[in-house]
Amino acid sequence: MNESPARAARLVRRLALPALGLVLTAALVVQGRRLAADPSPATNVAAASTEPGHIVAEGRLVAYPGAEIEVGTEIAGLLERVTVKEKETVRRGQLLAALRADDVRAEIAETRARIAEAEADIRLGESDIRRLSPLIAQGVEPRNRLERTERDVAAATARKATAEAAIVRLEATLAKSRILAPLDGVVLARRVDSGETVDAGASLFSLGDLTRTRIEAEIDEFDAGRVRLDAPVTITAEGLDGQSWQGRVEEIPDQVVPRRTRPQDPGRPSDTRVLLVKIALSGPTPLKLGQRVEIAIGG
Repeated sequence: MNESPARAARLVRRLALPALGLVLTAALVVQGRRLAADPSPATNVAAASTEPGHIVAEGRLVAYPGAEIEVGTEIAGLLERVTVKEKETVRRGQLLAALRADDVRAEIAETRARIAEAEADIRLGESDIRRLSPLIAQGVEPRNRLERTERDVAAATARKATAEAAIVRLEATLAKSRILAPLDGVVLARRVDSGETVDAGASLFSLGDLTRTRIEAEIDEFDAGRVRLDAPVTITAEGLDGQSWQGRVEEIPDQVVPRRTRPQDPGRPSDTRVLLVKIALSGPTPLKLGQRVEIAIGG
């Protein structure tokens, strides 16, 4: 009579363990199916970080390389004339300003006179050589006279060559006294007036070709992997409410750099690194060079 409860307990343990194993196996299978159908939030973030999509950033209107130029002077001097004003349209080669160069012109004239003098000495010496040669052969004239004349001709030839080199140098200096427009464009800034004395290397004007502009957007480095070439871009600007312009991503650099523009949105960090993405404009805009804009890539 005492063995029946013990035997019943052993029977329960034998049946309970397999049942518990079946329950755990079923739970693991259900959980695996849930994970396959619904990835974790971390997996979603990782996938989204490499997918193209809507990116918002700030930027500014810039000129294409070579379309905005600082025009200076290679030589110091007094500005005799300044012939253009700000916002004036200029053509390549047009005179912008002229430095006084009276002394250079006078030196050119003097040097040309020395060349003419040397040429006259050369002609006279060559004539004497032709006249003396037969007389020396006949023993009428001494040979040293011919040798002296030949030395005079050689010296005159050297003086002429030196003067001709000086002419080249002086004409180059004279050319530098005329400040010419290096491109077709608009005078963005004029920093000097007639009568001012300027140093060599001073910047006198800023010129820009306003038909060759684009947007330089500062894309946060965390969005760098989502930017795609030719992606559509919508551009807006503060102060021009209700207006927008279209463009496309034209150039994606290979490196990130420190942010250059302080964000207007105080919620955006200012000490981050950015990708300076270039955006080509689809048409003309009223934007000014350097004007800050908002861009939305992908919408």
